[in-house]
Amino acid sequence: IQGQEARGVAVVINAMVPLANMFKYVDNLRSMSQGRAAYTMQFDHYEPVPTAVAQEVQKKYA
Repeated sequence: IQGQEARGVAVVINAMVPLANMFKYVDNLRSMSQGRAAYTMQFDHYEPVPTAVAQEVQKKYA
């Protein structure tokens, strides 16, 4: 989490999250907020894949 700020009755949270962790996030967010929360996502940068993830991908597609 990079930070958060209040905007009226809402709270905006800025964070860096791997794209793989964002799948199904909107479903979880809406479920937790009774459908009231929303989010936006913006690409920031690439990073090397963790070794364990790279090995899993190599095993699956080798």
